[in-house]
Amino acid sequence: QTSVWFHGLATDYKEACREIFVGAWERPVKASAYLSLLGGAWACFYTKPDQSSFEATLLEHSGQLCLLSPWIRNATSDVHVQSLVQLQNEGRLRHISLGLLSLVYRADYNPDVTLYEAQCSNLSVPWRELPERMLDVGFIGHWWILDSKMKDYDVNENEFKHLPAHMQATSPPSVQEVERSERLHKESWLALTMEGEKKETDVVAKKQESVSEDSPVEALQQEQTSSMRAV
Repeated sequence: QTSVWFHGLATDYKEACREIFVGAWERPVKASAYLSLLGGAWACFYTKPDQSSFEATLLEHSGQLCLLSPWIRNATSDVHVQSLVQLQNEGRLRHISLGLLSLVYRADYNPDVTLYEAQCSNLSVPWRELPERMLDVGFIGHWWILDSKMKDYDVNENEFKHLPAHMQATSPPSVQEVERSERLHKESWLALTMEGEKKETDVVAKKQESVSEDSPVEALQQEQTSSMRAV
């Protein structure tokens, strides 16, 4: 009976595989879509960050902020990272895996605390409060909320509040501005010519031309004068 059961099991698997290949051959678009979904799900599961990854990322971002002066730190980045570090020191950070992604949320107590409220399972964090307690989402190898909070972490926006509204935000230059900057950059490499020296050179050249034109006439007049004196 055992051999008959294994033979029937192998036959069923063989038939199922044959139907899969036949269906994929008959409907290639549908098969490609299912294959893409399975591949994407496997990639998300394989690259899902874990708790150690979150702790390493938090430590790295905290070190980046420590290298900056408090006067140039971004207030949003500093407050968010400091709050996470404080929760980590208190042992109140929790990590949960949901298959394709990971979540980090805050708890009320450290798991090593011997208080009744901390150890009683009936008083644990309910699922309906999880969205309010969620601190970060790990997906495809990144902790998205922490990375978004660290954007422009070395820019203190409070330093620019006294500026006018049009100067507080920057925009990419237009095509005309880029061309003008390139033209000025090329002109900066040319030899400088002083306008005053150029004018003086033009005046001297004009005087020399006028002297060269008047010289034959003066020579003729001097010749005539000398001949009259001789007579």
